[in-house]
Amino acid sequence: MDATAAPSSLRAADPAGGAPEIRLEGVSKVYPDGTVGVAELDLTFAAGELSVLVGPSGCGKTTTMKMVNRIIEPTTGRILLGGEDVTRVDADRLRRRIGYVIQSVGLFPHQTVRANVGTVPRLLGWDRRRTRDRVEELLTLVGLDPAVHGDRYPAQLSGGQRQRAGVARALAADPGVLLMDEPFSAVDPVVRERLQSEFLRLQEAVRKTIVFVTHDIEEAVRLGDRIAVMSSGGHVEQFAPPAELLGRPVNDRVADFVGVDRGLKRLAVTPIDPADLVHPPVVGLADGLAEAGAALDRAGTGWALVLDDGGRPAGWLPADRAAGPGTVASAAVRTDGAVPLDASLRAALATLLQSDAGWVPVLDGDRYLGVLTPAALHAALRRSVNAG
Repeated sequence: MDATAAPSSLRAADPAGGAPEIRLEGVSKVYPDGTVGVAELDLTFAAGELSVLVGPSGCGKTTTMKMVNRIIEPTTGRILLGGEDVTRVDADRLRRRIGYVIQSVGLFPHQTVRANVGTVPRLLGWDRRRTRDRVEELLTLVGLDPAVHGDRYPAQLSGGQRQRAGVARALAADPGVLLMDEPFSAVDPVVRERLQSEFLRLQEAVRKTIVFVTHDIEEAVRLGDRIAVMSSGGHVEQFAPPAELLGRPVNDRVADFVGVDRGLKRLAVTPIDPADLVHPPVVGLADGLAEAGAALDRAGTGWALVLDDGGRPAGWLPADRAAGPGTVASAAVRTDGAVPLDASLRAALATLLQSDAGWVPVLDGDRYLGVLTPAALHAALRRSVNAG
């Protein structure tokens, strides 16, 4: 799902346009036997944001989501979609305004991918040309070549491809709202991570109001603008941005759910700050070793970063190798890996741990900015927690 070149007709960045706010006011669901599925929820899912409902099985997260499009009818309270009470509108028409993606995808097995994606536009009475153009547009957007995949049947697709087709179908009528019930949990971890990354790029382009259900706190932290942690009985314990949730859980139930490694999880939502970068001495591949050694003596450090002719990191030079004849290229120690400035501290830590150097270069495009060390990384994380 590569959304880097989303068609202009899919861009809905204006929250007042196709992406409405969803507000739950005193919403509850009580079943005939007295079981409380959801208890008096007051929640607002902001327009154009991805809000995640997370919690253990039976906590009411899927029930809450399904009440938004009235697959489950609330017992009490109001659900407002862009200010309109959804309990007072025709349920079928409501659902055609809301995209819905589920774990098992739900594609019709007897229909081609094209026919599946065009389901809602056909129900809405779109003409054939408009429907065809929309289907082609969406298949391209989610990374399925219409010429290759359009005429295939769901059974002929991989699990990841079926999920992409399911997302395309949910977006077909350009709904302002997407409801997603554990959409990526049925695929293997590698495909799941790829789908998550691609979906984040897609959301950056289309900016829908999304309610996303998962039981996986790692997925919630990675995807969510805000996360609601639910507990048994359908209660919301905390509803906050990921960094706040991980840095300052409001009670023991939230702390237990997000895990004792919540500091590590917070790395995934903490960006690299250029102010945290360290600037060691820099030498070039063509520099003489004697010249490099003198530079290290002046700096008083045990190593220097080596840059190639294009100014990109090419390795490092230990002080004990910076002597004698020859150039830096003959003595430099190669180190693999660098991270872009827009990466998270988690990505930086992962790259750092794969290197023998004990630090990781940070780049802005191809431009070298500095290195991130374990001490700087720890200081950045603690500052983030204290600010949360």
